[in-house]
Amino acid sequence: MFYRIIVCLALATATSVFGKIRPENCARAAKYFEKTRGVSMLVMQNGRIVFERYANGGTRNGRWPIFSGTKNFWGLAALCAVRDGLVRLDDRVADTITEWQNDPLKSQITIRELLNQTSGLDKASFLHRQSIPDRNAVAIRLAIRASPGTRFMYGPSHLQVFCELLRRKLRGRSVISYLEQNITSPLGLGTLEFKRDQRGHPLPASGFELTAREWAQLGELVLGKGNYHGRQLVPASLLREAFVGSAANPTYGLTFWLNRGAPRAREADMEKELDLPWERADWIDACICRSAPADMIACIGSGYQRLFVIPSMQAIIVRLGQDAKFSDAHFLRLVLGR
Repeated sequence: MFYRIIVCLALATATSVFGKIRPENCARAAKYFEKTRGVSMLVMQNGRIVFERYANGGTRNGRWPIFSGTKNFWGLAALCAVRDGLVRLDDRVADTITEWQNDPLKSQITIRELLNQTSGLDKASFLHRQSIPDRNAVAIRLAIRASPGTRFMYGPSHLQVFCELLRRKLRGRSVISYLEQNITSPLGLGTLEFKRDQRGHPLPASGFELTAREWAQLGELVLGKGNYHGRQLVPASLLREAFVGSAANPTYGLTFWLNRGAPRAREADMEKELDLPWERADWIDACICRSAPADMIACIGSGYQRLFVIPSMQAIIVRLGQDAKFSDAHFLRLVLGR
């Protein structure tokens, strides 16, 4: 009986600590948001808008680049490909990219390792350049820098290889059409910028521009465990796979960032860590914000474009803005009243 009382008290405390998001706390966070060149701020809970603010030239209908936030949409498309029986997460990439079959390291890379950025391939930041005529061809010829699964190297190379793999699996169907049919159209996102190369291949690592409300729709999909407005876009069991970190980087799943180390892990500025050479970056025992729930999931784009999703609170928090000195942890503490 005593044990049950303690458990009930603990649950009650947790509910009070991470309960209702208050507009007055959001207003305090908005001052910091405006000071740090934010343009769009949106806070939702239980399907309702708690707080919304536009500043520094931002407007409700104004789209803004989300940069690497684009990766999450392709990560979800990859899960749809698993759903459709096109691939399995632990398939060897070389089964489809047959050019890799005789390479002792590349032949071992799995689709999961492409999606969690641990394939060992050179991160190849230059793939962002518009001047490259065929990004897919360049990506599959990249050098490998580490044994698959051993190091986290964040860059466009991994998803570009996945783009080529999916293209081959679709046997003539467009990968862009596949993403649109399965993810972006059901979310009602309309026309998006895919940064196509001369062969028509998209850049899965970046390119999308969205309003805060549009990006929040992806958050609703996550909160719905793959269901959006009554339609199951991604099976819940597959979506859970996206929120499992790797040994090389426990804070990163299948294109999604994780806060699993909270509240005990050290807080890390993910963007600053990504600016370091991959050999020096430290992803072990790290989290985004110690004061936020451990189940928080984040979509992260350069210049502190952020979509935070907190399933235990049924909450979505969006920050869009210009590049400036900004702290995820401080911003979240203000929003959550911590």
